[in-house]
Amino acid sequence: MRRARTPAPLLVPAALAVTFLVLPLAGLLVRTPWSQLGTLLTAPGVGQALRLSLVSATVATLVSVVLGVPLAWVLARSRARGRTVLRALVTVPLVLPPVVGGVALFLVLGRQGIVGRWLAEATGITIPFTTTAVVIAETFVAMPFLVISVEGALRAADARFEDAAATLGADRWTTFRRVTLPLVAPGVAAGAVLCWARALGEFGATITFAGNFPGTTQTMPLAVYLALQRDPQAAIVLSLVLLLVSVATLLLLRDRWLGRSGAAA
Repeated sequence: MRRARTPAPLLVPAALAVTFLVLPLAGLLVRTPWSQLGTLLTAPGVGQALRLSLVSATVATLVSVVLGVPLAWVLARSRARGRTVLRALVTVPLVLPPVVGGVALFLVLGRQGIVGRWLAEATGITIPFTTTAVVIAETFVAMPFLVISVEGALRAADARFEDAAATLGADRWTTFRRVTLPLVAPGVAAGAVLCWARALGEFGATITFAGNFPGTTQTMPLAVYLALQRDPQAAIVLSLVLLLVSVATLLLLRDRWLGRSGAAA
């Protein structure tokens, strides 16, 4: 079918929306000190922050996959009562201000927290203001992205393949490993990419629960915040790196999104 032209009254607000969203990004590219790019990127603090961000975001994503995929299966396939409440609780971090999430983590895992006090007394281990705290904060805010993506893939998957495996004698665990996971693998991959990107850009929960210590808890977003106060040029370069990572994430997910659009059309 021939697509209808966009109504004229919609063009102006659409153009304003595009301008509003794209202009700040264009401003970042225009104001980037390209001549100093190499020098600023090779500064010691930048390398530490970038390395810590990549490692912590990757570990947080792996933890989210291990814990989030089973949780998504429970939400999509289980008939247990309270799934609606459980789904609401899982999605709370999506709308919760990250700083509030950091405070909540501190009240549970801090030295005087519900679990943290017992952990410190029993083992002498304290979590806040450590690299582990960075991973926990990133996992808390990023895991819901993976859970939602995988749950959607599970609901869209054809359950007849799982039923066929069951009739052939496969138990539930074998069916999950050999049938369900291959069916939802694209959804798991897309959710993992979104989870990783969200973890990489986490700021509020990290600075509240883990602090801002170079080499230990200072990730790229925290380094941008600190650099903006003393070296705006370095802050621009660090922001450019995060922008490039975001664009790369969109490119990785492009085929999946376009495939959905084509199927819907």
